[in-house]
Amino acid sequence: MTTKLTDKNISNVANLGIQWQTVITADGSTATTAVAGRGYLIDTTSNAHTINLPASAIAGDTIAIKDYAGTFGTNNLTISRNGNNIQGVANDSQISTNRASVELVYVNSTRGWVYTNESNVADLQNKEYLAATGGTVTTSGDYKIHTFTGDGCFVVSAVGNPAGSDSVDYLVVAGGGGSGQSDHGGGGGAGGYRESSGAASGCYTVSPLGACVSALPVSATTYPITVGAGGGGASGYPGTAATSGSNSVFSTITSTGGGAGGSIPDGNGQSGGSGGGGYLGSAGSAGNTPPVSPPQGNPGGGPSPGASPNYGASGGGGATTAGSPGTPTAGGAGGAGATSSINGTPTGRAGGGGGSSYGGGTGGSASDGGGAGGASGDGTPGTANTGGGAGGSGGPPTGGYAGRSGGKGIVIIRYKYQN
Repeated sequence: MTTKLTDKNISNVANLGIQWQTVITADGSTATTAVAGRGYLIDTTSNAHTINLPASAIAGDTIAIKDYAGTFGTNNLTISRNGNNIQGVANDSQISTNRASVELVYVNSTRGWVYTNESNVADLQNKEYLAATGGTVTTSGDYKIHTFTGDGCFVVSAVGNPAGSDSVDYLVVAGGGGSGQSDHGGGGGAGGYRESSGAASGCYTVSPLGACVSALPVSATTYPITVGAGGGGASGYPGTAATSGSNSVFSTITSTGGGAGGSIPDGNGQSGGSGGGGYLGSAGSAGNTPPVSPPQGNPGGGPSPGASPNYGASGGGGATTAGSPGTPTAGGAGGAGATSSINGTPTGRAGGGGGSSYGGGTGGSASDGGGAGGASGDGTPGTANTGGGAGGSGGPPTGGYAGRSGGKGIVIIRYKYQN
């Protein structure tokens, strides 16, 4: 009489006729090839081990496995599918809990081997990790970090799985805005700042902007990376206006270049990831343009009162705060940027440029890669690869104090590559 294999009697079949073998002591190099109807006691005290399921299997074939020494948590057991599915998926399994035992029954070519009895098993999915190339690659513990300071490609060769890694965390900062020129140049806005939460790659310290942002799933393909250039400073009198920074792009994430600082002849700052600071009585411009959530930046300062004796211009916006208006004696401060440890080191980026002052006074301060404003002199450029806005230049028009360039942006990608 032949018993038809059904879902109801699979568990019964699993317990019939198991012949337990002598203990297998893992040596770190030799795998075990299982035979249907047998049980395997495996000692991983000194080494991890792999057991290959039978390559040719028929419905009802049964394999049993037991952690002999209670050490699977220290030295894992890999169950190699050997060409057949396990639980309907073309992945190997991994047992990583002490004192675990399992029984498997082969069902059909679709489901392959299924687990019918599981004891003290936490996770049977083999961990597979994402693999990629591109940029400057460093490591921090079990995590790989790809840093792009210029255009390039992030090439994913293996996707991994949820038990290992199949998504990436990211930081994408655009180029900072250029600043206005003398006589009262506004500070450039910071490049747009977009960051994920870090949950996919080690829960490192992120800025407030990344606290609730999901990691980005990836596929096995090539992702072109664009790192935005900083905008140019204004020049001449009234001359040429400052320009905004350029966008940085990774996959679906685009950060907008920082807005240019205002000066003669344009007056107002320009909108962007963060807005540029205004010239004298002119308004600062909007940040987070176009809008994303959470915001990628803040407005530039303005309007400044434009009053004597020093005619302070306004600072550009930063990633976390707006730029400050100028005062009669000082340029406005650039808005604060954001600090992230995505590369293993706390680093501030995307600060706005400080506004300038005309007749001495004090140039606007800046931080997180933004340039300080000039006091009757040149401002300071934004720092390269921070997306910082440039500091405005101030002083007599005949002094030749041109605006300064914003800092180039950066793209950083991080993921788990081992356990």
